[in-house]
Amino acid sequence: MDYAIEGFQLEKSFAKKRSLGEMVRRPFGESERVEALRGVDLHVKEGEIFGLLGPNGAGKTTLVKILSCLVLPDRGRAVIAGIDVRQENKVKPRLGLVHSDERSFYWRLSGRENMRFFARLYDVPGKRIDARIDELLQKVDLVEAADRRFSGYSSGMKQRLAIARALLHDPPILLMDEPTRSLDPASSLSLRAFIRDELKARDRKTILLATHNLREAEALCDRIAILVQGTVRQTGTIAEVRRWGIDERRFRIDVSAVPQGAVRGPFKVVSDERTNGSRRLVVALEGDGRLNDVLAALMAAGGVVHACDRIEPDLEEAFARLLVSEKAKG
Repeated sequence: MDYAIEGFQLEKSFAKKRSLGEMVRRPFGESERVEALRGVDLHVKEGEIFGLLGPNGAGKTTLVKILSCLVLPDRGRAVIAGIDVRQENKVKPRLGLVHSDERSFYWRLSGRENMRFFARLYDVPGKRIDARIDELLQKVDLVEAADRRFSGYSSGMKQRLAIARALLHDPPILLMDEPTRSLDPASSLSLRAFIRDELKARDRKTILLATHNLREAEALCDRIAILVQGTVRQTGTIAEVRRWGIDERRFRIDVSAVPQGAVRGPFKVVSDERTNGSRRLVVALEGDGRLNDVLAALMAAGGVVHACDRIEPDLEEAFARLLVSEKAKG
């Protein structure tokens, strides 16, 4: 299997900021170290959108910085398109970095002028610069605003320009750190559609998406990893991670003509509510429990089943279960 991004036992720590009082009392004392990453393993397949989830301070941004050659790991190894990130000159042409730091643009320049400046930094051939900029501005729907000052752009426009900048040298791999942070709901939906439909489906980019927005991860990602306190705790598809820590399966059943409390069987009734003249049951099956046994018990009690569907676990609930599990470990 071909992997576009790989991490092997990555570790990184930083010196904790010292207060003014500490520096006065102990001017030559060593700063305490804060561990940002603790043995992180990561494997992102070519052409997939891989979500990196975790609470604030989990180490997501530090990992993105290592993968984008902005900082080096203390220990371990990171590989982009088969090349170690320490070979910066070979890795950077294959990478595009998208982040929400607006300070990286020149606010007094227009969007087009900003793009022209960065195109030269990214070694886009001079003869291709203007055509490439026009192509990307069209792609991110900024043609009409291209010659306006960046300072006058909305948050959504600034973020679309950040994506266009990352695509200037047409890299096969994109690293996105909180791309929809500070965007309004409409701008967020538009940007997610662009990532899914244009960057992945049409352009076949490999995308690592660092976010703490669980809805965003569900909407975009093929697989996700949950990072907690600098360590990857769970990795898998959305469905696999949703079911983490759950041994039972739940079903919602609409049924009529069954007296309340008359249903018995090898299952657990989680809730029993009256709705529009019928009853809505939520039942839980554990282990080898079968839905057919539930339906048979309902019909044996004289019930008429109108609807039955499985209740899929929620990613937010799975995330909460994981955090509770981590706190229980100490």
